[in-house]
Amino acid sequence: MLSVNHRNYKKPRQPTVVVCIDGCEPDYVAQAVAADRMPWLKAILAAGTALVAHGVVPSFTNPNNVSIVTGVPPSVHGICGNYLYDPESQREVMMNDPKWLRAPTLFAAMSEAGLSVAIVTAKDKLRQLLGHGMKRGICFSAEKADQVSQQTHGIEDVLHLVDRPLPDVYSADLSAFVFASGLALMRTQSPDVMYLSTTDYIQHKYAPGSDAANAFYQMMDYYLAQLDAMGCVIAITADHGMNAKVAMNGKPDVIYLQDWFDQHCGPGQARVILPITDPYVVHHGALGSFATVYLAAGAKHDALRQALEGLRGMDRVLAREDAAAEFELPADRIGDLVCLAARFTVIGTSASRHDLSGLDAPLRSHGGASEQAVPLIINRPIPGLDPHRRWRNFDAFDLALNHAQ
Repeated sequence: MLSVNHRNYKKPRQPTVVVCIDGCEPDYVAQAVAADRMPWLKAILAAGTALVAHGVVPSFTNPNNVSIVTGVPPSVHGICGNYLYDPESQREVMMNDPKWLRAPTLFAAMSEAGLSVAIVTAKDKLRQLLGHGMKRGICFSAEKADQVSQQTHGIEDVLHLVDRPLPDVYSADLSAFVFASGLALMRTQSPDVMYLSTTDYIQHKYAPGSDAANAFYQMMDYYLAQLDAMGCVIAITADHGMNAKVAMNGKPDVIYLQDWFDQHCGPGQARVILPITDPYVVHHGALGSFATVYLAAGAKHDALRQALEGLRGMDRVLAREDAAAEFELPADRIGDLVCLAARFTVIGTSASRHDLSGLDAPLRSHGGASEQAVPLIINRPIPGLDPHRRWRNFDAFDLALNHAQ
């Protein structure tokens, strides 16, 4: 038995694979299954365990992946976005460095206990967070699969192992490489536990039920069926959902929050932080449905909060402590105000700071409570689960290790 962050996990009796499908709004699965593009998953939905769970807010990649692999929310592990403002250094920085972690991962405990662990993530921004503390094991990204080494990643010559070329970071091939790597590793390395994390390139561009989306989910079904045939216990979940974020004219429906503060309070009186920001902004222009705001001394917090809540397209605006309590966030790493946009709206800083020239399809994005629902599917029946419980994506390892084998 392993105890990690006050949760207990049994050691696996069968190879166990947990998959995080980036941006997987549950309707993607429903539409692909309805179109007969996922025959394996269709059978699993009938014979295994199928739940709709909640991810954490902000519904972004880093906080949710880290929640899944620690089993706890951001209030415990500390990763509250892809990006944050560090008041100590007075700099806006990426949250890719493990120094921001406040809790150990399951993988660190598993490797310490002698279990073999393999982690494959699509984008390199997650690799150090997911692999932090591992004494041994394999951990690499598809994005930089041509740069792996035994010393740093626990493996060499991944391109030869997978027998695929290095994929483009802005492509469906990046996720296909993740699955192909997982299958190759299971065949050659037989890890006790494997974690596969994809990219949401397809979900940012294509709606559920579209040909491109269904083809993407068909690809995943192909690989998952093969892992299942090898006897793996498989848990499938997601970091967040995805929604269209456009007005009736087809253009992005944006609240430019820094512009609003500069007009209402004067320049330099507020700093708007967009935690969706990461190195890969072409497909969303750094526009998401969650923002935090740091206010200058003497600002009238409650009056500004009420004024913001009156903006068209704004869902909720919460004070720091209220947001930390409701969304299980570390209060010292969020602003004085936390803003969530409505389902079809995103938040930007200033109009001049967002380059939307790379958008070749109507904007789809995430970040708010409206993208919190995600699938949680296990390829084993688990009788007796409480249907009224609020299941979380970070229950995936608990279900896979403690209940499915």
